[in-house]
Amino acid sequence: MVENNNQAWLDEINWNDDGLIAAIAQDKESGKVLTLAWMNREALALTLAEGRAVYWSRSRQGLWRKGEQSGHIQSIEELRLDCDKDAILLTVTQHGGVACHTGRHSCFYTKLDGGNWTITDPVLKDPKDIYPDKK
Repeated sequence: MVENNNQAWLDEINWNDDGLIAAIAQDKESGKVLTLAWMNREALALTLAEGRAVYWSRSRQGLWRKGEQSGHIQSIEELRLDCDKDAILLTVTQHGGVACHTGRHSCFYTKLDGGNWTITDPVLKDPKDIYPDKK
């Protein structure tokens, strides 16, 4: 990813009332959707500058570099903006094979099946091993 010092491209985005845009991370190899997160202007600019996913944590009200604690970094391969300019698609290389804080490859591991939510994807790494400080 090449840094672009001209940030006029950020002005073309339709940010929501909170100054955020939905950001979908998709695995480059499998095409599987890994996660949906949020970005503010600074997070998106840093994502481009650093070549890795930087999100805005709504719960912590701060920037969150994916993998900063777990080591499961998302390297950016490509960024795309949808037709309404209100969602970003990040094509990423998911390092460590785990994108979800539950230890799964994708955050979308639960499927509606016959009116019931069913967990379909296995835990690849115990979350206690990923985040030893959390209980």
